[in-house]
Amino acid sequence: MTIVITSMDRHGLRQRAEIESFEDIIVDAPKIVGGEESAPDPHDYLDLALGACKAITARMYARRKEWPLEKVGVTVTRDDSQERHGVYRVDIEMAFEGIEDEKQRARLLEIADRCPIHRLLTTSDVQITTKMDT
Repeated sequence: MTIVITSMDRHGLRQRAEIESFEDIIVDAPKIVGGEESAPDPHDYLDLALGACKAITARMYARRKEWPLEKVGVTVTRDDSQERHGVYRVDIEMAFEGIEDEKQRARLLEIADRCPIHRLLTTSDVQITTKMDT
């Protein structure tokens, strides 16, 4: 997969992202760092990816088990106040509509913590290489 990100103007911080067939995904920065806050910032997309991955993972599991899950709700709250000190805290609250059995609900929560993005952020050795386009 390749994601292409392009600045939208010479002076602003807005970026246009293309992810395969999805175009015009806009990213901006907060006003505090010179952005316009006209779109989600990169942290928002990171948190969104985590929340969506947990919801998808729980849904897939419930589908496989043929549990009566009607809807998954995910609320992601971040505290990035200590990010400069290496601490980025994300609190996630999940709701599972249609599942009344407490053991099933607990299992869905456990499974959600095994989603690929959660594991990537907490247990993987992420290696990033940045180079000049030639």
